[in-house]
Amino acid sequence: MSQNFNYREIITKAVCGKGRKFSEATHTISPSHRPSSILGCWIINHKYSAEKKGDTVVVQGSYDINCWFSYNKNTKTDVATQTVTYSDAIPLSMQDTNILSDEMDVIARAIQQPNTLEATISENGANVDVQVEREFLVECIGETKVAVACNPDGLLEDFPASDYSDDVSDEEYERLDPNFLHSEFDK
Repeated sequence: MSQNFNYREIITKAVCGKGRKFSEATHTISPSHRPSSILGCWIINHKYSAEKKGDTVVVQGSYDINCWFSYNKNTKTDVATQTVTYSDAIPLSMQDTNILSDEMDVIARAIQQPNTLEATISENGANVDVQVEREFLVECIGETKVAVACNPDGLLEDFPASDYSDDVSDEEYERLDPNFLHSEFDK
């Protein structure tokens, strides 16, 4: 049996770029009354979109910060709500240059939804400073070519099993690079 392989190029969509970024931000909330103490702070209504710009993906979004506080010497409570916006530029740490077009689909996932780390009364005593964290993973999906071997003599089941030995000698095993597929995303 001949093992004369022909190769075909298949055009497919694949992940052609990846990036990840952790961010912290501090937002200032202006309640309607001078706060005496902070009773709680939470974030809701997170919305975002992503767009590739050069070697980065820009994630733009917004969320509502709700701060429950007491005022009037801790005799009354209220909730201050403020919508804040943000823009995170996420560098692509992995990029494939073998793409067929600059048009790509961008997928952004919030690995860590925005959440409050700490809410404190500001130095002027009239505002609340809210420290927030968030983290995104972005992927760029583009068209690329993949070369595959084609057997003109038939199906794979026609190949003898001896052609596909899984045995690895001790010498070959010692030469393996354990970091070959390691990336910063495995951390």
